[in-house]
Amino acid sequence: MNGPLFRPLRNNRTGTLNKHLHPDSIYHAIVKPYAGLGVHSLRATAATNALEHEADIAKVQQWLGHANISTTRLYDRRKSRPEDSPTFRVKY
Repeated sequence: MNGPLFRPLRNNRTGTLNKHLHPDSIYHAIVKPYAGLGVHSLRATAATNALEHEADIAKVQQWLGHANISTTRLYDRRKSRPEDSPTFRVKY
């Protein structure tokens, strides 16, 4: 199948639907109303996912445009996994 994946529902100027939706339109017409996600939620999910998949935290910091790495560390959940806690290592 050829053609864009996301197409407009209507095109008032030309009447054709062969054109793709603009990326902003995809966010406003599909992601936001149906998923209820804001831009920050998407950024936070992407950062957390990258860090969980062994991305270098300095590169994630640069990717997100954070001036201070401590801001990027807020998305790093690798150290807060319950199974890594000393509590799980106690033997009775």
